[in-house]
Amino acid sequence: MADLGRALLVLALAVAVFGAVIAVMAGVRGRRDLALSARRCVYALAALTVASFAILEAAFLRTDLSFSVVASHSSTTTPAFYKATAPWSSQEGSLLLWLLLLSLWSSLVLFLTRRRLRDVQPWATAVLLGLAAFFAGLLVFSANPFTTLATPPAEGAGLNPLLRHPSMMSHPPMLYSGYTLFAIPFAFAVGALIVRRVDAEWIAATRRFALAAWFFLGIGILLGARWSYAELGWGGYWAWDPVENASLMPWLTGTAFIHSLMIQERRGMLKVWNASLALSCGVLSILGTFLVRSGILDSIHAFGASTLGVPFLVLIGVMVAGSIALVVSRLDVLRSEHRLDSLWSREAVFLGNNLVLVGLAFVVFWGTFFPLIAEAVTGTKQALGPPWFDKYIVPLALVLVLLSGIGPLIAWRRGTLANARRSFLWPAVGGVAGGVVAIALGGGGRPLALVMFVLGAFVLAGVWQELWRGVRARRAMSDDGPLRALVALVDRNRRRYGGYLVHVGMAVLFIGVAASSAFQNASDTRLSPGETARVGGYDVRYDEPTSRIDTQGGDVERIVLGAQLTVRKDGEVVARLHPERGYYPSRDAGGLGPVGRFFEGEATSEIAMDAGATKDLWTAVSPDIGKLEPIIAEGDKVFADAADALTPEQQGMALGSALRGLVDRYTDSPPPATFRLIVSPMVTWIWVGGLLVFLGGLIALVPPGGTAPRPVTARLRARVARELAAGA
Repeated sequence: MADLGRALLVLALAVAVFGAVIAVMAGVRGRRDLALSARRCVYALAALTVASFAILEAAFLRTDLSFSVVASHSSTTTPAFYKATAPWSSQEGSLLLWLLLLSLWSSLVLFLTRRRLRDVQPWATAVLLGLAAFFAGLLVFSANPFTTLATPPAEGAGLNPLLRHPSMMSHPPMLYSGYTLFAIPFAFAVGALIVRRVDAEWIAATRRFALAAWFFLGIGILLGARWSYAELGWGGYWAWDPVENASLMPWLTGTAFIHSLMIQERRGMLKVWNASLALSCGVLSILGTFLVRSGILDSIHAFGASTLGVPFLVLIGVMVAGSIALVVSRLDVLRSEHRLDSLWSREAVFLGNNLVLVGLAFVVFWGTFFPLIAEAVTGTKQALGPPWFDKYIVPLALVLVLLSGIGPLIAWRRGTLANARRSFLWPAVGGVAGGVVAIALGGGGRPLALVMFVLGAFVLAGVWQELWRGVRARRAMSDDGPLRALVALVDRNRRRYGGYLVHVGMAVLFIGVAASSAFQNASDTRLSPGETARVGGYDVRYDEPTSRIDTQGGDVERIVLGAQLTVRKDGEVVARLHPERGYYPSRDAGGLGPVGRFFEGEATSEIAMDAGATKDLWTAVSPDIGKLEPIIAEGDKVFADAADALTPEQQGMALGSALRGLVDRYTDSPPPATFRLIVSPMVTWIWVGGLLVFLGGLIALVPPGGTAPRPVTARLRARVARELAAGA
């Protein structure tokens, strides 16, 4: 099967190169038959990559250790759930997944636009196939997932323990879906600029793909934050890690693009801006893929050093140079059809929103690449930590939330003072109420958190007001009840009200970030059984140690040491928590004893948490295994002396007994353990806000439905509705 997989990849590369060439010929000569052939090459590419990925997935599921990538990233003891996700834990498998998703999305967009943009489509096809040829070339020549071993090992290395989390099932595919979907507006922007067709039609054809890219990339970012919070054992959800930042940059520019394209569709404005944003999203998506694979920046999320950095740099350079050349050479046709009528208008707010989003992306870019910039200038690599990012990100985020609240409340083209008074009264009252809540939580001494609460509440109140007015107007036009009127209102304009829900979700998310950052209480403390620590008004007692040995397929998978905690507030028990730390055997057993290697491999924190709407009580434990070192050393010595006298089966039984005695010793004579105890208010609001954001995005993705009311009745009711809305 490995030979078949390799052959499919070679065919995929050939099809991509051939299709790109004939797509360019179709664009130059204007021949529809060649354009059709190029499109069919994309379909063929998708079929080839689906088949090759299926072969790789099957190899992981059956643990075919003759595949080098399976032997290094899975094992017979890896649970089936994680075997299915293991392909994208490897460099080779993740590149194949990238190519698979790119080919599928490309096939979909070219099928949907097969009768539209016939002058643009050949060039867009050439770009998409060119990107596919790049990734297929990497898979064939540099990172082939179908490389086999002459002598397969008896056991594989296993999946990295840190990746054994449910989020890893969907986190990478979501990110890669976002990256590959951003290739669609990039390709069509290139095509539109080449043929000088820069009206709004190319935007209309790719708008849903841009929104889908933003949607999937955002879900991937949220899942990554959740994984960090639940798995890495440090108690945070965002560390400004280079790979985290790499996914955030195209999401920010994509958010700007989704907002500004509405202005081009409505007013024919911001053509240069939209073309630049579409191109930037494509470039930043490739940049994010590059950072994970190049090893130029240290990250827990990266694959490590590899030889793929140079090809990616060449691709990025070509994309950047080509994008700049296209925009500059087409400035004459990218002139706006209209000018900004007033600074007090929805267009102006959208433009300000775009500038802030691009400013955020630039700050993230600069902070991410500063170590390389510093090394090039001074010869010393210097990293910028979270305090630097917070210094610039927080003020920009406050402005962004303010603009997201103002935008829905003012009119297109030109707002008036009378409308402003009517539209801003209740949102302002909501903002004041949010400030009162923040002060009650202790935000009086945290001015930035206080402002975020005020602005977040302002956004929530503004959207509520718009929904109330819309429902009231809808009921004046129909006999619907409030709930049915709300559903019909959203159904008739899903893009608008889906966007409102996105604003609500972002406000809730930012409030959660502000509260959990400003009002967090954390303590790192060393406790013996029976001792108590106090954090954030809670008393946390270390009741007793726990231990166990986890097995998989009859083999010892890991040793788990933990603690039983009782949490009290004002003398009342509010939670019982059981944090643990798992110790996996080292993949490199050379020089390590059979007992000691369990404490020289990967170790993962299994955090324990009592989560709620108002606060999370988060705990992690680091057992002091130093006290066990003499016992471990003695066990390794005994095994070394008796190795020749024991059969493999006897050695396995003896190892199990030795490990059992070791963990029993830990619970019978427990040493002190170090605990990380955190009380974080409103962390749940972050996850709820994220879900609301993506629910809003999903609503906006679905085409509008509903039927129009009867004309005569509609005109009468519409007039009544306008009067009601004006008087609201």
